[in-house]
Amino acid sequence: MSEAATSPDAPHIPVLLRPLLRECAPISGRWLDGTFGAGGYTKGLLAAGADHVIGVDRDPLAHDLASEWIKDYDDRISLTLGTFSRLDEYASDLDGVVLDLGVSSMQLDLADRGFSFMKDGPLDMRMSQDGPTAADFVNEASTEEIADVLFHYGEERQSRKIASAIVMDREKKAPFETTLQLASLIERLLPRKKPGQSHPATRAFQAIRIHINDEFGELIAGLEAAERALKPGGQLAVVTFHSLEDRVVKRFFQQRASTGGGGSRYAPVQEVKTPGFEQLSKAIGPDDDELDVNPRARSARLRVGRRTDAPAVPSDRAVLGLPKPLLDRGNV
Repeated sequence: MSEAATSPDAPHIPVLLRPLLRECAPISGRWLDGTFGAGGYTKGLLAAGADHVIGVDRDPLAHDLASEWIKDYDDRISLTLGTFSRLDEYASDLDGVVLDLGVSSMQLDLADRGFSFMKDGPLDMRMSQDGPTAADFVNEASTEEIADVLFHYGEERQSRKIASAIVMDREKKAPFETTLQLASLIERLLPRKKPGQSHPATRAFQAIRIHINDEFGELIAGLEAAERALKPGGQLAVVTFHSLEDRVVKRFFQQRASTGGGGSRYAPVQEVKTPGFEQLSKAIGPDDDELDVNPRARSARLRVGRRTDAPAVPSDRAVLGLPKPLLDRGNV
């Protein structure tokens, strides 16, 4: 999840913006906002001293909405329709890159985008509004494929039970077409949530969304692209929203900062002789003030690294903690 709001009509609040600006201070020069969304980080960077921000987003809706206000910033913002995994094709010699991972509240709040299990809409979940939908996946994938996605991308312990029920329902009743159709099935299968617990469909919807949008493939490629695009001294700030994402970002910085860590007895980390990044911070979470204003920020974590003058090199992806389905594809 990226920017959050408390209602569809509330302003979109960029998560962990204050600590991001603090950790990266002083802000100056050319930045790239790889998950532009409603423009919250871009506006914050410009207010903090950035000269220009390149906003990248694969969602055409973000570009349509930005056209209503971007003119107020003269020529200090330029927009690119694309993915942050290719950000080094859009810019180079950057002073900073910010990546705010996941789905934005702008997308969650629109029922017809199909991201939310709380609102009925088509079972879509495509950020780019292109390619196979979530409905295509749950109606065509095998029980094993669905179970693997739910378990490895959503850490859903009842993945096999849910996958079997999905396949049975689509064959005996009707194909899945709407979000509430799928959410209702999961609610029937899992214990009713207790006060303070998340909705039973949270993990499954997260997992399917990650799969449909290849979010982990995008993440790894985006981290490597940022390393290529940043100038020496440039900063990479990444905001994650669940432990799987944070693990990958943490291990990337460890691997590229020559700190060891992130390895195993099967694939020990070899210290790099010329670190590509200096780690500036450990994971930073929201404080009480931010949580009071923005409860959706509760799982957010910020990590920041500073680029060195070492040449960019490919990461050892075997030790980054990538989910098994992505590694099994053999194309990361």
